Amino acid sequence: MDKKYKKRIADQLLSEQLEAAGVVLVQGPKWCGKTTTAQQAARSSIFLDNPATMKANLMLAEANPELILDGKTPRLVDEWQLAPTLWDAARFVVSQRGLPGQFIFTGSAVPADRSSITHTGTGRFAWLTMRPMSLQESGDSSASVSLGSLFKTGKAAGIAADIDVDRLSFLLCRGGWPGSLQLSDKAALLQADNYVDAVVNSDISRVDNTTRNAGFAHKLLRSYARYQGAQVSLTKIADDILASGSNSFSVDTLYDYVNALKNIFVIEDMEAWSPNLRSKTAIRTSDTRYFIDPSIATSALGIGPDDLIKDLNTLGLVFETMAVRDLRVYADALGGKVYHYRDKNGLECDAIIHLRNGRYGLVEVKLGGDSLIESGAKTLKALAAKIDTDKMNAPSFMMVLTGVGKYAYTRADGVTVVPISALGV
Repeated sequence: MDKKYKKRIADQLLSEQLEAAGVVLVQGPKWCGKTTTAQQAARSSIFLDNPATMKANLMLAEANPELILDGKTPRLVDEWQLAPTLWDAARFVVSQRGLPGQFIFTGSAVPADRSSITHTGTGRFAWLTMRPMSLQESGDSSASVSLGSLFKTGKAAGIAADIDVDRLSFLLCRGGWPGSLQLSDKAALLQADNYVDAVVNSDISRVDNTTRNAGFAHKLLRSYARYQGAQVSLTKIADDILASGSNSFSVDTLYDYVNALKNIFVIEDMEAWSPNLRSKTAIRTSDTRYFIDPSIATSALGIGPDDLIKDLNTLGLVFETMAVRDLRVYADALGGKVYHYRDKNGLECDAIIHLRNGRYGLVEVKLGGDSLIESGAKTLKALAAKIDTDKMNAPSFMMVLTGVGKYAYTRADGVTVVPISALGV
């Protein structure tokens, strides 16, 4: 392993999947570290998008895919989506060899044309989603409170890394892009802006070779940023874009752009959670709008750390996106998924981490301060009281996840208060 490599939570997940599946598909946004992580486990590699050999690589993948796959295993095939025929070829090779851990495919987009893929991958492929770095991975959290331990004990105690509002604002704008960690603060912020520029000017069109308008794409990102953390319809987002001075457009156009952004892992909305309740309360099922990293929101809005400090409402919204990013990274390591809850009476919980074994934890995200923490605790207890524990488990924990704070602790009512700079996997 590269001595300069900064360990990722996905390292262990990749190692485990290579023991279980013939091909592990590592997917996620550009610049999040997929290739570098895959290289730590691979014994041979081919980079399909290498400009010097790209044309030859794609021709070879079409004519003789087995030659692309030939090499010491696990063999890394980077940006595999450029040659979708490799999917079935890898499946066939794995079936012939009868061994796990043969290939690592990495991809920053869903294949534009899947017509050449005839097999689902069931029994041969495993999927691993990587996101930008969590605070634990970037070294900005003490990780003194383990999410895994919370599921076991329901309690928290620990000291947080020293993050004040100024530092938090910077981290939100810098994001979790691995390449920015060794840069100056100014350069790190510019890299986040460069990412958004690349998305609207190139990536959103290259994903399926469809020319899309960069100006419209940027307006969509700005609107999404204004509604991050909310369950709003695309119709409302369309109205917001029109109000910003955009020319009229069809709903189909908006859906097309949103789907393209999802296919390059820029947008990652959150599904609704449907628990068993004591009463017949109607549960809202709309997805919550989120980016895969908070820096996309700040860059799309054209704001920096100083702007966030002056606007605590926006700071809170962007912090929620960071919290969701980190919770997703940690939940993945535990075999879990993150949802949100909202019912017809307006009771809303920011995040529910649900594990495959049926255990779950309730999370409210707050910047900090006694009144906000108390508000979050009240919401958590109200939701917990609605759950029918005769039909499902009681929550393993209730946590108010804060943006700032020196200590993690458990209140007398059982609610834990954990600064994000104390949380880890």
